[in-house]
This record gives sequence, C-alpha cells and structure tokens, in this order.
Amino acid sequence: MADSATVTTDARRHHDPEIRGFASDNYAGTHPEILAALALANDGHQVAYGGDVYTDHLQDVVRGHFGEAAEAYPVFNGTGANVLALQALADRWGAVICAESAHINMDEGGAPERVGGLKLLTVPSPDGKLTPALIDRQAYGFDDEHRAMPQVVSITQSTELGTLYTPQEIREICDHAHGLGMKVHLDGSRIANAAASLDLPMRAFTTDACVDVVSLGGTKNGAVFGEAVVVLNPDAVRAMKHLRKTSMQLASKMRFVSVQLEALFAGDLWLRNARHANAMAQRLAEGVRALDGVEILYPVQSNGVFARLPHDVAERLQKRFRFYFWDEAAGDVRWMCAFDTRESDVDAFVEALAEELKG
Repeated sequence: MADSATVTTDARRHHDPEIRGFASDNYAGTHPEILAALALANDGHQVAYGGDVYTDHLQDVVRGHFGEAAEAYPVFNGTGANVLALQALADRWGAVICAESAHINMDEGGAPERVGGLKLLTVPSPDGKLTPALIDRQAYGFDDEHRAMPQVVSITQSTELGTLYTPQEIREICDHAHGLGMKVHLDGSRIANAAASLDLPMRAFTTDACVDVVSLGGTKNGAVFGEAVVVLNPDAVRAMKHLRKTSMQLASKMRFVSVQLEALFAGDLWLRNARHANAMAQRLAEGVRALDGVEILYPVQSNGVFARLPHDVAERLQKRFRFYFWDEAAGDVRWMCAFDTRESDVDAFVEALAEELKG
C-alpha cells in the first residue's frame, strides 16, 4: 500500500474562492482547524458505528458544556438531528408545538411528519419566539383521540429570524411545558451564535433552563458536516440508539463526525467562529441602516440580517452577490454571515447595495 504522503489526486479546484455571498452560513467552507482534525483522525483503523475513541472523547467535551448527565449522539445533519430528537421525545400519536417560522416547519421538507410521523402544531410568532401564552394556543386536547396529542415544545436558539431567547424566557417555557406533561427540544443549529451574542455558556439557556434535548449544530459554524443530538434529561427520551439507526443517521465512520465536533467544542473555536460571524452581521446592519430605502426588520442578535428593500433592487443585487428572498412578495430578504466572512466582503456588499438603490 502506498504511503499516505505519496498519494496523489487528480482533483482540481472548480470555483473561485474570492467569490463570497450572504445567502447562508452553509455556503462557507470548513475551518482549517477542523480540516486538520479530520486529517489527524484519518490514519489507521478505528471501531465503526461510534465505538471509536473520538466519539468516546466527545462525550467528555459535551459534558463539559452541558453537565454530567449529557450524552451526545452524532448524526449527519441538522434535519436528522431534529427529527431524531423529536422522535425520541414523542409517541407515534404525539404532536410538536413550534413557531410557524421554525426550521422544522418551513425548511425540512416535512421530514418531522414524513419520517418522524409527528404532527407539527404551529403558532404564528412575530419575532420567531414562543411564549407560554403562545404555546397554550395549541396545548389542548390531550385526551382527545381525534387530535394529535401535544407532547413536545420545540424552540430554536437563535431563531430563524435571528432573534434570541434569554435564559429566563427558556426557563419559563420549560416550566410551563413540563407542567403540562410535555417535553422541550431546542434546535441549536446556531447555538454557538446565540451563546456568543448573550455572552453566556451554552448550558445557561439549555441545561440550567431545564431543556430536555438539544440539537447541537456544527455545520453552520465551520464543520464539513455533522451535528449531534445531546440528551440533557435521560428520563425524557427512549430508544435513542435504535431510532438513530432506523432514521438513517448512524454513521459507520463516526469518528469523522465526532472529531469535527471535538475540534469545535473542546477549545474556543466554536466561540471564536460565532463571535466573528455575529460581528460581521453587526457591521452589515450598520452599513445598510445608513441607506435610504432599506428597512431592517428584526433586531440583529445573531449572524443574520433581515431587511426589506425594493424588489427590483434585490433582484439586481442578487446578480452580484448570492442571497435569498425571505418573503419575496413583501420584498423581504435574508443576509447571513459566516465564520469566514471578511470585513471587505461586507463593505463591498454595502457599496453594491448603495449603487443599486440609486438605480
């Protein structure tokens, strides 16, 4: 067998790395420290399906953030993490209460219902956040066999609109849900951005707030792929190992998921990446606030900026920088920053927007 140092490849770069956009933090590449960690874990053999030393060590890393009862189940992606977590919390006849704008409702292709077999009971929320009062709009009919039984409340931190819950707000949701006999899931695909913005450890608004299960994000914060379901309350879930397999989320070479999460969370890489992305969003917001014809829709508390501008301006700007309409009919757009967004990227975007606004 050839030595790994002598192996060659015919792969070629097919893109211009200087082209940047604001469509999604998923567009960003992988942080060099994570690529180095993948290379470190690559040589030799390790036990498959999670029996490797990297997955074992990840448990210590996760417990350092979330407490001694926490247990991590690495998975391939965010939708898989959410669907797996919700299945583990609810019965087949159960329902999940979530904000209408939640990722599990708007952006997962119906996977919680198609794959998880769970009814989503949505609530309109102007800022993407649930409250006990909003939960009560759907938290009824527990004994009605004609209605899916509300069993889980799912919240997102940071929300799909870039807003944040305080630890007290999450604690109030958890106390209310638990008082009704329900469980609480937190979609943390951008949990690092929330912790960085709040300047709090992740456990302050998860474990300490009595959340039962967290979907721990990695991809949006510099990983190649991979997330984890982190169980904070073991009594709230069941059959996690079996559900992960039957949900097609059990990686055979799990060490390559686990080592990425270890590289992110064992030190401060997760926080450095999130702080930078958040800072770039603030820089972007400050730049566009000075432009006539642009309205920022929500508080910029994470790494996203939601704005309203003339439709024709947005369409012309999209030819120069990639980004998405959030509500095309209203002219609402979403601009996302990532760990590798540069100040010069932001400034060039603001300058281009100013030019397009002038027609």
